[in-house]
Amino acid sequence: MSKDSSKIGSARASAVYRALRHAIIEQALEPGAKLPEDAIGERFGVSRTLVRYALGQLAAEGLVEMRRNRGAAVAKPSWDEARDIFDVRRGLERLVVTRLSGQLTREQIVRLNQHVDSEEAAQGKNEPLSIRLAGEFHILLAEMTGSALLTRYVSEVSSRSGLILALYGRPHSSECAVSEHRAVIKALVKGDTAAAIDVMDRHLEAVADRALIQTTTQKRRELRDVLDAYVSVALAGKPPASTRSKRANGRDGR
Repeated sequence: MSKDSSKIGSARASAVYRALRHAIIEQALEPGAKLPEDAIGERFGVSRTLVRYALGQLAAEGLVEMRRNRGAAVAKPSWDEARDIFDVRRGLERLVVTRLSGQLTREQIVRLNQHVDSEEAAQGKNEPLSIRLAGEFHILLAEMTGSALLTRYVSEVSSRSGLILALYGRPHSSECAVSEHRAVIKALVKGDTAAAIDVMDRHLEAVADRALIQTTTQKRRELRDVLDAYVSVALAGKPPASTRSKRANGRDGR
């Protein structure tokens, strides 16, 4: 295989990975949904090998389960796992705000506020986008620490929290998440580490409190229909648009 062919294959696998990841985070693909390699490959116009590579990346992040003789499926965390994930997330994000408290540059402050502005703009208009932006706020904070390891772990637990809320979450307005995110930024800018930790803790506790023990029941959409919203933009190398129809129960992924 030539270097050019290898680069094209890698780019296509990355496009499939990004599209599936967004579809999972935005809850277009719900926990437990099957992810057949042949069907995904057909929709994206790529080989099963590239699909398998993308699914492997998602499995490494805890978003997909690779099941022997049954194929891949969107991860479906148990209730016990859910509690562990939220506990780990709280510890990681305490570390993030501790490192950032009083250390944000002017450019970083502007970027954070712009991100929350985008969250606010999506309220009541684009629930899938609202879900994704809420989680990305926490990943953005982790990136600003300059630690690749911390960013990786926060990204994983934040994404898996979204899966948990898709399974156990109660309906909740996105307005709370936006106001909580603004409070986090304010505390970090002031440089009051204790206050920053307290604000983040209360925010994450509010997120965890939105989870219920009972699983939700909803009609599962066809994989082909779900992927239609992600195929063209993913292969074009652009961020997937959030075109999934608004969920009736309005669950969020903060």
